[in-house]
Amino acid sequence: MIALADRTRPSNRFSPALGWAGYMLGFAIGGFFDGILLHQVLQWHHLLSGLRGGRFDDLRFQIMADGLFHLLMYLIGFAGLYLLWRSHEEFAAPGADRFLAACALIGLGVWHILDAFASHWFLGIHRIRMDSATPLVWDLAWFIVFGILPLAVGWLLRTDKPGSGTRPGAAATLIVLTLAGGTWASLPPAGLAQGPLLVVFRPGVTPGQAAAAMNAVAGRLVWSDPSDQVWAIEVPEGTNALRLYAQGALVVGGSLLPAGCLGWTRGPVDLSGRKPLRA
Repeated sequence: MIALADRTRPSNRFSPALGWAGYMLGFAIGGFFDGILLHQVLQWHHLLSGLRGGRFDDLRFQIMADGLFHLLMYLIGFAGLYLLWRSHEEFAAPGADRFLAACALIGLGVWHILDAFASHWFLGIHRIRMDSATPLVWDLAWFIVFGILPLAVGWLLRTDKPGSGTRPGAAATLIVLTLAGGTWASLPPAGLAQGPLLVVFRPGVTPGQAAAAMNAVAGRLVWSDPSDQVWAIEVPEGTNALRLYAQGALVVGGSLLPAGCLGWTRGPVDLSGRKPLRA
């Protein structure tokens, strides 16, 4: 009993605010990590890629769902940063750095475990790699590497005895990772301006109005979806794509506005066949 008390005492020395700051920041960083790597860079799935029919086959709806997912991660991340600020006086305490890092690892692991059970296996809204013939293998690998291992390491660090000193490295690292992840998630990929812009027009914008918007930036139509609400256009180098917003655009991939998920799409995609469409 004494040994157990000695191992659990370090976590009890700190306020719940510091612990929850770590949990929430780790959780948010896990969400940003998945959103950036899997949705944007590797493009293995959208949040709702596993759902078919009706609006789920609409690229605009899939992009909106990804955006709402990132918005949720922003809210959780900002809540974690607020709790971190509230507990900043504890940073100098021995073991605080280790405790905060441990809680963040636990939060990171919990996100991936929750995502695996809820999103992959219970609800089936997506799998780690939608185009794989063995999706369960990818699910389990991701579950173990990014879920079980961080959770186990975080738990061991949290219950271990603190050292004699501390450094503010964990707090600074979590702040940087959260802000960097949120910023990256909101931006389109570098170099997109040299390729076609993907433009989602507001509901009610007619094809004629969309064409007028394209002409306003001297653009050339590359592709449009059947609803004429999503267009891919080429524009001259140096064109200010922000002008499209004044012409009825809702989202423009390639502008420095929160169009990250759209901007990272490798060209127009037929979600039912998962193949790039050509003009």
